[in-house]
Amino acid sequence: MYQTFFGLSQAPFSLTPTTSLFHGLEPHFEAIQTVLSAVEMGEGIIKVTGEVGTGKTLVCRMLINHLKQKVHLIYLPNPVLTGIELKQAVAAELALPVDLDSVGLVDKIHHKLLEIHQSGQSVVALIDEAQALSDEAVETLRLFGNLETEHRKLLQIVILGQPELDQRLQQHNLRQFRQRITFSAHLRPLSMAETVAYIDHRLKQCGGESDIFNLHLKKAIWKATQGIPRMINQVCHKSLLMAFMEQKKRVENHHVFSALHDTFDVKKPKYKTPYLWGWS
Repeated sequence: MYQTFFGLSQAPFSLTPTTSLFHGLEPHFEAIQTVLSAVEMGEGIIKVTGEVGTGKTLVCRMLINHLKQKVHLIYLPNPVLTGIELKQAVAAELALPVDLDSVGLVDKIHHKLLEIHQSGQSVVALIDEAQALSDEAVETLRLFGNLETEHRKLLQIVILGQPELDQRLQQHNLRQFRQRITFSAHLRPLSMAETVAYIDHRLKQCGGESDIFNLHLKKAIWKATQGIPRMINQVCHKSLLMAFMEQKKRVENHHVFSALHDTFDVKKPKYKTPYLWGWS
């Protein structure tokens, strides 16, 4: 709606994760490098966690882009599966028949993994929203992690989830799976400097000017959103929309003030002046 008015080639703050707008800030860069290094070393299970809105799905898509040319990739975006359903999903990703019993599925998957390994390729499974995995599915993943040659795992597993995943893995009955996690990364919220860089990068990547938001407003957005990228996107999008409706080429204090009060889960300013915001 407002792209042409601000000279933008696309919406810079869309809630849909867009890899073309990815900015390698420290939290996301470290998570991606941790996974890529662990995969290259042949480690079995790698875990990435982060609070809602910190960019796990975008990291997952960046990993897909990096890995799909180098490994045989299995991507499971919906982990709400039973053990047998998880086996069927993995079999389907490996182009195997799924109309087998549990033992038959594992046998077919094992043989396919050996075949891929002998061709010189690795197999990596990416599982998003892993906090939703049932205990049965977690046990199935553990068993998959046991499939190996003398020197290397046949299936490497990357699980991405919310902090609830860490809480679940503390359960006594999941200790065997927990102990097989060799590398972990955590997506923290952005710092103030990273938030400013994040907003500037997205505007510039879309052909806009970074001073559409002045520095005081960028700092206020960081304070209100606590550095959560999804919240930053929502507030910036609404602020640009309000500025466009008033035909203003620069976002003003009251635009951000209104955007913050229209957004759930952010701190609310009491006043419209950045120097005296006051926070709820």
